[in-house]
Amino acid sequence: MTEQATWSPDEIDEEVPSAARIYDYLLGGAHNFAVDRCLGEKFLTALPSARNVARLNRAFLRRAVVALAESGVRQFLDLGSGIPTVGNVHEIAHGLDPQAGVVYVDSESIAVAHSELLLDGDHRTAVIQANLREPGSILRHPETRRLLDFSQPIGLLMVGVLHFVPTRADAAGIVRQYRDELPSGSFLALSHFTADVEPDEMAEVVEVMRHSADPVHPRTRDEITKLFDGFELLDPGVVGTAHWRPNEPDASAEQPGGTRIYAGVGRKL
Repeated sequence: MTEQATWSPDEIDEEVPSAARIYDYLLGGAHNFAVDRCLGEKFLTALPSARNVARLNRAFLRRAVVALAESGVRQFLDLGSGIPTVGNVHEIAHGLDPQAGVVYVDSESIAVAHSELLLDGDHRTAVIQANLREPGSILRHPETRRLLDFSQPIGLLMVGVLHFVPTRADAAGIVRQYRDELPSGSFLALSHFTADVEPDEMAEVVEVMRHSADPVHPRTRDEITKLFDGFELLDPGVVGTAHWRPNEPDASAEQPGGTRIYAGVGRKL
C-alpha cells in the first residue's frame, strides 16, 4: 500500500526510491516515502557517517555560493538542485544581492513541485524539470534565458549530482557542453562521491543504490579533477567537502565522512 501524501505529485511512483528523497531523509527532511526511508537506513548501514556526509555536502554548497558571490557572480544555474531545504541557493544569493538570478534544475517531480511552491512570487528565481544530460534543452529553456545573462559570469553548480551519471554517459563530455556555453569568468562548483577512501564501504553504498531509481557511480580524485578541464581550480583544489574552505579550519579534519565526497570550484579561463 502506498502512502497518502498531499505534497506528492500524482505521477510519482511511491514504490521506487529516489536519490533526492533519500538525501532529504538523510538531511532530516519530511518529503520522503517509506521506501526511501528503508533504503536510507540501508545506506546508513553501508555508510554510518551518511548523515554527516549529506550535511557536509550541503555546507559545501553554501560556502561555494558565497565564494562565487564574493567573486562577483550574480547568477546561478543549479543542476540537480533536489528537494528544497533551509539555505537554498537563491536564499544565499539573494541575501547578498536581491537581484541575483537563480535557475534550479531537477528531474525529480517532487523536488520541482516543492521548489515551485517555495518560489511562488519570486521573479528572480525559477525551476525547470529536466535531465542534466540534455544541456541544450536546459541552456536554451525560456526561463534560463530570462534569468541568466550569458554575456556575464554564471555560477554553474553540479553539487552531488554527477555521481548519478554512469561512465557510458560521459560525465566529462556533459560538463564540457555546459562549459562551452558559459562566458569567461564563470565558475563551476562540483562535488562527487569517491571510492578512494574506504572502497569496500563505498562498494556497499553502490550496491544499496542499485535498487533505487538513481544508481551511484563513484569516481577517483583524478577523474573528478578532469571534470574541471577548461577551468582554473581555486585553492585548495579538489578535496573532501570538509576541507574545502571550512569555516573552522582546525575542526575540518575531525568531521566524520568529510572525505567521502570530493569537492572543488573552478573558474573558466
